[in-house]
Amino acid sequence: MYVLSAAEAVSPALSRTKHLLFQPFRWGTYLKLCAVAVFTEGLSGNSHFNGNNPSFSHGGPSFSPPALSAGLIAAIVALSIVAIVVGLLVFYFVVRLRFALFDCLVHQTTSISRGWRLYREQAGRFFVFNILVGVVYLMVAAAAVLPFIFRFIRFYHDSHVAGRFDFGEGFSLVVPFLPVILLLIFLAILVDLVVRDFMMPHIALENAPVVEAWEAALANIAADKGAFFLYAVLRLLLPMVVLIGLFIVLLIPMVIVFAIPGMMIAGLHAALTDATGPLLVFGTFLEFLIGFVMFTLGLFLAVGIGGPLCIAMRNYALLFYGGRYQPLGNLLYPPAQPAPANAAISPA
Repeated sequence: MYVLSAAEAVSPALSRTKHLLFQPFRWGTYLKLCAVAVFTEGLSGNSHFNGNNPSFSHGGPSFSPPALSAGLIAAIVALSIVAIVVGLLVFYFVVRLRFALFDCLVHQTTSISRGWRLYREQAGRFFVFNILVGVVYLMVAAAAVLPFIFRFIRFYHDSHVAGRFDFGEGFSLVVPFLPVILLLIFLAILVDLVVRDFMMPHIALENAPVVEAWEAALANIAADKGAFFLYAVLRLLLPMVVLIGLFIVLLIPMVIVFAIPGMMIAGLHAALTDATGPLLVFGTFLEFLIGFVMFTLGLFLAVGIGGPLCIAMRNYALLFYGGRYQPLGNLLYPPAQPAPANAAISPA
């Protein structure tokens, strides 16, 4: 396989995606592969940051932490442990499926079970490495953010004591905090690209230790910095452009499909305010049924539309890196077999 630039890898990535999903097209296969792709690529690639801004008022009441009993503390600790364990199990499942999807895309096969079995050891090692990377990242993020957190806490306390909110001082605290957040986001994206797009093929195909895979990926990046930089830019921009285009095209149909059932649910809910007996039971069931249909339809659209995009982007990563990593390139485009040297020569 010859080396593809970041721009040249787009077209063959789309062609491989079309071949895998639509030639031939089977609904079961399509939904299976798209669901795996969305689960392993789409969900893990989205982050949502929610924050609550405290409000200040003159002479506001003071707050004291509620008293927690020993039993409540034990329950909170137990639930936290269960949540961590469940989260780790789900993430392990995601990592195993990433290797299964990798096998499907490299070999153009629709069997998830083959890659699930084949890369069990590699996936386990990759899972542990990802956990360690996540812990290190959280430590770095905490070290970068804590000084600002202490300043915000002190500012909150001073504002509460003074009974007024100084917007100028608050703005002066926020401005230097924003570049730190942007830098942390950029670092997370960069590490994720190196780990998933460039390290993973070494671990899967050569069963390479994570340190060797990391060094090999960095060496390839250092050998062609410009191409990898353009790849990183397109890797981030292409999905955004596609999603914006889909949003514009599907905006009106989605409003019609989801707004009408939503208004039906709101109308039913209002009508059932004073309802009792069988009417309340039937109305509640009808609300649930409409909501379930909307949820199922939304999930179907997310998988059916987001799945091909996720698969295309993963193909894009494989094709770009395949030209710079020969074992992967040879699997994506097997080299032509030379003709036998002792082939019989037909008489003239």
